[in-house]
Amino acid sequence: MISGRREFVRSIALTLAGSQIAQLAAEPSSSDQIDDLVLANRILADHEIFDAYGHVSVRSDRDAQHYFMARSLAPALVTRADILEYDLDSNVIGGTKQNLFLERFIHGEIYKARADVKSVVHCHTPSVIPFGDSDVPVRPMFGLSGFLAGGVPVFEIRRSFGATDLLVRDPARGRALAQTLGLKPVALMRGHGAVITGSSLQLTVGRCIYLDLNARVQQQTIALGAKNVTYVTPEEGRQTVADDYRRAWELWTTQAKAELKAGN
Repeated sequence: MISGRREFVRSIALTLAGSQIAQLAAEPSSSDQIDDLVLANRILADHEIFDAYGHVSVRSDRDAQHYFMARSLAPALVTRADILEYDLDSNVIGGTKQNLFLERFIHGEIYKARADVKSVVHCHTPSVIPFGDSDVPVRPMFGLSGFLAGGVPVFEIRRSFGATDLLVRDPARGRALAQTLGLKPVALMRGHGAVITGSSLQLTVGRCIYLDLNARVQQQTIALGAKNVTYVTPEEGRQTVADDYRRAWELWTTQAKAELKAGN
């Protein structure tokens, strides 16, 4: 009788252990996230979302209070060895003597404010600058930019901090930016570019690329002198890009891997 009970308990334990192992195997590892983050840096540089400046991060799958981002380095040069792990106060786990991005507080403060956000990009993409510096709002021109249909706020740093160098160089400025972003996926930064967020790294990268394309198409449309422009509606926008740009991500990562293999 006792032997039978022991065998039953043992079988339950083995089943639970097997289930946990299978779950862990199905989840992306930190190593996978780091590989994807290296590719994301290359993709955004290739699409001229980044030049020598700009940064992309991803929230850790293992600890939601941590995120991964490179040290201060031009994005096209980032390798696995350059990726660091940060807490949400934007301190490097374990410390480091390497140079860090001054504006890392953008990432930490947005992650604190938005549990739904798994990835953050800050960029200075030229196509979006005019919309942050004028009274012309960014509006979605096509389905792949439908995420813009809910409106794009503009962060005006002078409202809270007066005349500055425009950089989000401390937690207070990061919190102010996160408040302007609110629940939107994108916020422009007057005189400074944009911040883009998403529920995955691939979604955030896709939004960066199609934000840039949308800004250029919108400027071309305005240059036509059209009296009426038909934009994607909020109702339409909510129904677009349900697949997180999976097809595009597959293409972009394949191209980036080929470039890395070739040593470009």
